[in-house]
Amino acid sequence: MKRVCVSGLLLLLAGCNVTRQAEVSRVDVPQGLVWMTFGEAMLQDAHYDSYVTNGVATRECQAMGYNTAMAYGQPVKTCSLIGGSLCLNKKVTIQYQCQGYAPQPAITTSAYY
Repeated sequence: MKRVCVSGLLLLLAGCNVTRQAEVSRVDVPQGLVWMTFGEAMLQDAHYDSYVTNGVATRECQAMGYNTAMAYGQPVKTCSLIGGSLCLNKKVTIQYQCQGYAPQPAITTSAYY
C-alpha cells in the first residue's frame, strides 16, 4: 500500500512542472522597458523559455526604436488569486531593458508624374 501511495504522489508531483508562454503585459517607451507575464497555479512549478521570451521582448524593443532586449533583475511572483489564506494563482513578471539604438531607414518622398 505504501508503494502505491508513494508512486501516486511522485506521479502527481511530476505533472506539476509546466512551461508557460510569457506575454507582453506592459511597455514603457521613454525608459525602454518591457514587462512580460505568465500565470502559475497553486502546486505548479511553472517556468518559461528564456530564448523565446527574449525574442518577443526584442521585437517589442525594436518596435520602439531600440536594437535588442536584455533581462533585467529576477522574475517577480505576485499573488493574483487568493482563496482564504492560500494563494491559488500567481502572476510571474519578467522585466526586460531595451538597449542600443536602431536607426530607422530614411524615408524619401518623391513625386511621380
